[in-house]
Amino acid sequence: MTNALELRRHTMARVALGRVGTAQPTSAHLAFQAAHAQARDAVWSEPDMAALGDVQVRSQARNRREYLLRPDLGRRLAEGQMLPQAPGALVFVVADGLCASGVAAQAPAVIAAARPLLRLPVGPVVVATQARVALGDAIAAAMGAAAVAVLIGERPGLSAQDSMGIYLTWAPRVGRTDAERNCISNIRPGGLSAQEAAEKLAWLLAAAQGLGATGVALKDDMPATPLLGDASFSAAAENAGTATFFASTDNAGIATFSASTDNPR
Repeated sequence: MTNALELRRHTMARVALGRVGTAQPTSAHLAFQAAHAQARDAVWSEPDMAALGDVQVRSQARNRREYLLRPDLGRRLAEGQMLPQAPGALVFVVADGLCASGVAAQAPAVIAAARPLLRLPVGPVVVATQARVALGDAIAAAMGAAAVAVLIGERPGLSAQDSMGIYLTWAPRVGRTDAERNCISNIRPGGLSAQEAAEKLAWLLAAAQGLGATGVALKDDMPATPLLGDASFSAAAENAGTATFFASTDNAGIATFSASTDNPR
């Protein structure tokens, strides 16, 4: 039991909960139920996100229920949406995804930390509601952007209901697949910090600009200790090699997506 209790110091996972006869202790059972309820609340959360960007659009999903039942509608831009032009720029799309409260909490700090590190001009920040990741392609294509970074609320878990992911796509257009994106995930106080996420995004964007592609074509060779502002940082990004396929996410929350899909998309 001592080893199990020691393990609990290093993880938020539900391990070494103890038992009463053949059952869990009441406290562990109630904590599980509370975490499950919090995760459900996060999925249905709809905070006012207008202040997070310069322009607001929505998908074809008319409400939260339709968004959850019809993922395809969350990938399509509603008709009549007005978007400014941003030729050659990186466009940030702040999307509610499956945890609007999470993206509302994390997105401002990430965008603020990323701006001084990026080599491309930054276009207007677009707030998208009832949005899946692929909606960013339609938005950025309509704006003439060179790249899009979709900041989206990640599916809540039993230990994290405030996590955000970033999906970077070079030369966005309708029809891009998840294999053509790079993802930075688990951005939250208990995971990847805003500064770390911003540095990773800057590296991937520089590498994408040099390679002319993102996704499985772009291998994540960023140094463990990034040399931001140093010539070696830019050189390493521009010399990023060909694809390495990652089927899982490492402890830092960094992943390169294959053609497999996840609920937020």
